[in-house]
Amino acid sequence: MNGKKCIEVDVLPRRNSRPICNCCEKPAPLYDSLNKRRFEFIPLWGFSVFLVYLMRRVQCSDCGVRIERVPWARGKRELTDTYQQFLAHWAKKLPWKEVAASFHTSWEKVFHAVEYVVQWGLEHRDLSNITAIGVDEIAWRKGHKYLTLAYQIDAGKTRLLWIGKDRTVKTFLGFFRFFGEQRSQALKFICSDMWKPYLKVIEKKAGQAIHILDRFHIAAKLNKAIDEVRADEHRQMKKAGHEPVLKNSRWCLLKRKENLAEKQEIKLKEILRYNL
Repeated sequence: MNGKKCIEVDVLPRRNSRPICNCCEKPAPLYDSLNKRRFEFIPLWGFSVFLVYLMRRVQCSDCGVRIERVPWARGKRELTDTYQQFLAHWAKKLPWKEVAASFHTSWEKVFHAVEYVVQWGLEHRDLSNITAIGVDEIAWRKGHKYLTLAYQIDAGKTRLLWIGKDRTVKTFLGFFRFFGEQRSQALKFICSDMWKPYLKVIEKKAGQAIHILDRFHIAAKLNKAIDEVRADEHRQMKKAGHEPVLKNSRWCLLKRKENLAEKQEIKLKEILRYNL
């Protein structure tokens, strides 16, 4: 095959066995035979390995004439399920281009292998007994291009559940459509930042859940409020002719006490002694 060393393994159907319909997955009478197909398997000692099989069609009473289902591959894919799982496993550890080079295959085949494994996982995942979720956004491109991420955060089980494009109300509503009304009403805790579209959707779709705002954004809002009050008080004191005790005091009020430098500690004591 194109100068590459390969091993071809002929696969024969068991004698007197009935082929399986690819649609309903039930045994059906043989209709005819097609051409041989080659299915790529995991490489062995530098050799490409292929399963070679004479595909057949069945006369299914429910589905009509259909191609048979084979246990080692799906649909028109050239790669066996086992090889796709093998490539997807390495794609978690290495760049896809490097995986393709290491196993003498193409980047496209690595991509399709990952796509197959992800799709299989989505179809077989269990969404029952989810009581706590989190929602956040991630920038994936310059120019304020975001993705919305929803993930399970139950004790002992954290995993990504859903990804949506952008971070709008419409985006997050898409998660709850996917998640379903019954599961949404069973949620007990939801963690998010203070992005208004998220707050609006959570109130509408899972208002019974305890809504936990993440500590980072709460601290940022409090720090901003403290600094605004400090700046306003400083302007009023200066206007009234009082001693400018709040000048250069921003970090004295925003830092943890144990993180204050010596000068900042002195400044803080001065502020506390002053009768504001």
